[in-house]
Amino acid sequence: MGASGVEGRRSRTDKQRNRTHILEVAEEFFAEHGITGSMDAIAKRAGVGPGTLYRHFPSREALIAALLQARDEELEARRLAIQGEERDSSGALAQWLEALSEWATAFDGLPEPLRAALTEGTSPLAITCQGFISVTEEFLLAAQREGGAQPWVRARDLFLGTLATAWACSAAMADETSREALNGLMRSGWETPADGR
Repeated sequence: MGASGVEGRRSRTDKQRNRTHILEVAEEFFAEHGITGSMDAIAKRAGVGPGTLYRHFPSREALIAALLQARDEELEARRLAIQGEERDSSGALAQWLEALSEWATAFDGLPEPLRAALTEGTSPLAITCQGFISVTEEFLLAAQREGGAQPWVRARDLFLGTLATAWACSAAMADETSREALNGLMRSGWETPADGR
């Protein structure tokens, strides 16, 4: 291999190392400060210039999407586990929505850019959100077919409700019982009562 080939490979390795390091620092920074933390502060903590940060992640949404990718894989594993283990379709939908709620609270303030991504089709987070709405629809349709979910409920609304619950659980007035209470309230809205099936 010529010198230019070695140099090119080294450059790609350096870029990947920089990208990985920035993601590690951003994960830590957002965990401390929430997702509204300064991008320049992330670059400074990572020991790179803002230009390097923005070359890898041209926007805050692109950085968040990259950080969520590992969590997306964990959520996909949860989906497969729920589908493989839960026989009751309304129970499966409830478990999936709970998993989504946990995913949406990975960082303080995360529900807002996810909500915004649904109206801004160009956001890197939009594809992630649409994918999870599609999975929610699979669980919902199964529950509706079996009479366990109200026929008028839409997957998009369940996703938005889950984001709202995640947002509310991070509010100053929320406590350790808020998530369970809010999830229960939402479930009472979409689930068909047992005696109504």
